[in-house]
Amino acid sequence: MKKGIRNTAVLFTVTWLSILLLACGNQATTPAAGADDSKAATETTETQTATEETNEAETRVFKDWTGHEVEVPVTPKRVIYHGEVTGDLLALGVVPVGILRQDGTVYDDQVAQAEDVGFPISVEKALALNPDLIIFSNSDEAQYDQISKVAPTVTFDSFGSIEDRMRILGDLLNKKQEAEDWITAHQKATEEMWTQLHENGLKEGETASVFTMYPGNRLFVMAGAGLPQLLYGKDGLKPTAEIQKVLDEDMGFVEISTEKLSDFAGDRIFILDPVTDDAKQSTKELLDSSIWKNLPAVKEGKVYRFDIVKASSDALSREWLLQELPKQMIQ
Repeated sequence: MKKGIRNTAVLFTVTWLSILLLACGNQATTPAAGADDSKAATETTETQTATEETNEAETRVFKDWTGHEVEVPVTPKRVIYHGEVTGDLLALGVVPVGILRQDGTVYDDQVAQAEDVGFPISVEKALALNPDLIIFSNSDEAQYDQISKVAPTVTFDSFGSIEDRMRILGDLLNKKQEAEDWITAHQKATEEMWTQLHENGLKEGETASVFTMYPGNRLFVMAGAGLPQLLYGKDGLKPTAEIQKVLDEDMGFVEISTEKLSDFAGDRIFILDPVTDDAKQSTKELLDSSIWKNLPAVKEGKVYRFDIVKASSDALSREWLLQELPKQMIQ
């Protein structure tokens, strides 16, 4: 994603999913009964507790997405995350105290107590939450300068690959093992999903397009953000030639005219249903148009619809999609 269009992206693609994390591998074992063992267990627990308390107080230098070198807590406890992939943090077991709220996500219940810090981020709301770390999915230096006075602030590329994002967050949040466990489980689940789809009619080399309407009767093709990140992954569908050009430009999406639909439309088409009423009406008009009805994928019944808020690229939404894609694509 190009840095220059980050602000539009924040407003345009907020989406997210449920995941079953593997158990952490660093739990202490229970010692056998006996006075000596009991004493050893007590000493071990005290040592671990002291170490954890020390880690909470320690800081280190972290180099962020846009090059800032920031002194951050080794183990942050009160995190504000401002961006599109809150589900990444939740998948690592970190519930932010402040977020950029978007209702209708697959994890609404998990962030019910989190404060909405607004867009653009409110310095006053952030300050009131007393954060020890702010993760800012934006490259706007003016905003960064303001909020970095509140707490240690790092920029974060929410349009990176899910593996890169999870590893970066795992490092930043002292959750490296949890991140690796999640990635391993996710890769396995993704491979199993594509195998299932190929066994049920999906052909090698088939192309896919993802479209959505934005308020103001604006039609967008999604390319490197949200649902396409899953669709265009290993063993998956392929972008059309025109969408590949968008990807080559390192862009998450591009606005097109309806006359260009046939140039971008793939063998399978995915519609992201928008949030606002006017965009929903524009979607209905698009789907009723002769241009739409004459697309090969439409004629063959290979059109699939997803809620734009749920079909995102964050970790929890991704797990939801792994379940939902086969439900729609296998007839």
